[in-house]
Amino acid sequence: MQLHLQQVPARNGRLWIRHGFKVFQRQPMALAGLFGLFLFVGFAAMLLPYVGLMLTMASLPLLSLGFMLATHLVLQKKTPTAAVFIAPLKLTPERRRSQLLLCFSYAGAALLIGLLSDWVDGGSTSDLQRLIAENADNDTIANAATDPRLFWGLATRLGLVALLSVPYWHAPALVHWGGQGVAQALFSSTLALWRNKAAFALNALLWGGLLLAVASSVSLVFGLLGLAQFAPMVLMATLLLLSTVFYASLYFSFVDCFMFGAPPDVLSEPQSSSS
Repeated sequence: MQLHLQQVPARNGRLWIRHGFKVFQRQPMALAGLFGLFLFVGFAAMLLPYVGLMLTMASLPLLSLGFMLATHLVLQKKTPTAAVFIAPLKLTPERRRSQLLLCFSYAGAALLIGLLSDWVDGGSTSDLQRLIAENADNDTIANAATDPRLFWGLATRLGLVALLSVPYWHAPALVHWGGQGVAQALFSSTLALWRNKAAFALNALLWGGLLLAVASSVSLVFGLLGLAQFAPMVLMATLLLLSTVFYASLYFSFVDCFMFGAPPDVLSEPQSSSS
């Protein structure tokens, strides 16, 4: 399928979120079930010694592509199933090899980022996680949390992970729908995000604001009701649903950036990318 890279207005970053919610409203159980299934399999894989973390990280590119396929099916008034996660590996041998190379190169880069971040923070993050897991007293945890190396380790992690996500953002979809090779897909994804950086920046800011507003509202409401102990559970469930919406919205950024043909009658208003 021929794909054409284009530049879209910054306001489209808001529309991607709006369309993600609309798709979720059409098939909430199916989409939430897919995300829950992925989390379950990911947690199970983490129990495997030595290779568990690598396999979990390697599956993330297929998660994003799987949700793009799921969104595409919902827009065609079909119910997505877990088959969307393995569908990219059932095409031509060349595309399967490219997808697997994307998966494991992403995992390798992510693990290197983790090692570098551990070196930057001197293991302070691991120490804090260990203290929390061991239910250490509050003073000990508070002292560990004030270690200034934590900030630099976190900044390194977030910064490098953000940079890593740029070439891999659209790369699996470009291999699947565009038939591009690994190097071309990584380059095309990077170029797409750069040309549309205003839309992606607005999208990220809106998601960040939405998450902050949800977390604050849940904490405030349950605090006022005297049910603060239930706030973490409700917040976790809400964040899982928002994560599902986020992955459903990825399809629309791909549609906009590469003029991919979404069904014309799936939304109540016309696609912004066609204007």
